[in-house]
Amino acid sequence: MTLWVHLLMLVLFVGWSIYFVFALLRFRASKNPKANPEGVQNHASTYVEIGVIIVEAVLLLGFSIPLWAERVNQFPPEGEATVVRAVAQQFAWNIHYPGPDGKFGRTDPKLVDPQSNPLGLDRGDPASADDVTTVNQLHLPVGKPAIIQISSLDVIHSFAIQEMRVKQDAIPGMSTPVWFVPTVTSDDMKKQKSDEKWSYQINCAQLCGLGHYRMVGYVTIDTTEQYQAWMDAEEKKAKGGEGGGGFWG
Repeated sequence: MTLWVHLLMLVLFVGWSIYFVFALLRFRASKNPKANPEGVQNHASTYVEIGVIIVEAVLLLGFSIPLWAERVNQFPPEGEATVVRAVAQQFAWNIHYPGPDGKFGRTDPKLVDPQSNPLGLDRGDPASADDVTTVNQLHLPVGKPAIIQISSLDVIHSFAIQEMRVKQDAIPGMSTPVWFVPTVTSDDMKKQKSDEKWSYQINCAQLCGLGHYRMVGYVTIDTTEQYQAWMDAEEKKAKGGEGGGGFWG
């Protein structure tokens, strides 16, 4: 799709550039000292415009809309995906995993505390017992669809992971899902880039306050074994009272 759009732009660029040079030479003042008020007498430009409209319609209706429906709107079944909540907050990303039971614990706006409980998670709810929360740390298994439910605690933010080609505004009072499939682990990407300090990042792509520049989350794409080991460790912390989406930044 990207190649076809670039090809169209190339044809238009070359065509209009040739016409521009032709017009400069053909209608220069020295050769046409007197302006011609009648203008163009043929319909060539109309045919060109109709042709461009047809090509753009084919790209839009034949490619863009069907691809969008298949790759963006057609979400994978939640049972086959890693489902995570990402709650934006000035100036951090609060990550919420449902735990082994696959159910997110109850949240209540009355329980929200920006410092100790930004998610408003009710730990008295049985479904919350195994929930895992982190701050600015998102772990996902490689090769498995990830569905991220995005929302905001305060102002409008924007969840963006460049390598996954996703960007979605985080709107207060709304939960908006995006999905993608991570295909390269963090370890493999570090090797490819020859940089052991490199990491996937969650960037806020919407100006959200004075600390906007430092609102960065870090994404770790694990192997299945690494992800399970990390999740087991986080679940133990949560059960031991060490978990919770604290605030920092």
